[in-house]
Amino acid sequence: AMEDVSAKFVSQKISRTRWRPLPAAALQPPDIFATGSWDNEDNRISIWSAGDLGNAGLNGEYHGEPHLLCDIQHNGDVMDMQFLDQERIVVASSTGTVTIFRHHQNNQTLSANHRWEKAHYHVDQDTSCGGAACTGVVCNNPEIVTVGEDGRINLFRADQKDTVRTIDNADSSTLHAVTFLRTTEILTVNSIGQLKIWDFRQQRNEPSQIFSL
Repeated sequence: AMEDVSAKFVSQKISRTRWRPLPAAALQPPDIFATGSWDNEDNRISIWSAGDLGNAGLNGEYHGEPHLLCDIQHNGDVMDMQFLDQERIVVASSTGTVTIFRHHQNNQTLSANHRWEKAHYHVDQDTSCGGAACTGVVCNNPEIVTVGEDGRINLFRADQKDTVRTIDNADSSTLHAVTFLRTTEILTVNSIGQLKIWDFRQQRNEPSQIFSL
């Protein structure tokens, strides 16, 4: 199947790409995807159409080419990116900021819908250079969980300006990724190979389980 590859030069270093989720009843394959860039003078979030997927050849091979629908500048490297729903994308930045971008499908534009400045930071949130990279984000609409180089876990809600909950010293090393196990539990991984399960129903800021790999 490796012959069915379509390549496109995009003149940017791409760090993340995500398919836009389909409505529950949809039968066709996804055809819109987002990319985020890193290590460019001008990093961008871009929305692409995969081209005419319905026009595949007899053997299912794809002859189209992705084309850019819209893009917007992003401050810092894109460290992670997840669709919250069909219109909104949550983006984690190397500056420590977490931004929700909205894709306006009627006129194909992107706008910053909401921003949590310096959700992750090393010294304090008010220092100009104190941001710590936000390394991972996971969404379970309307909830958003982020982790970072500062060993901090943040729980946000897309409809609320303030942080719902922060676990400040969740880890003494960098947290690299996070995922939901179920609606109230998340799993994080740190730089020394530990998986930790956190239960948001518990008030204490300690993991309910730790696995060392």
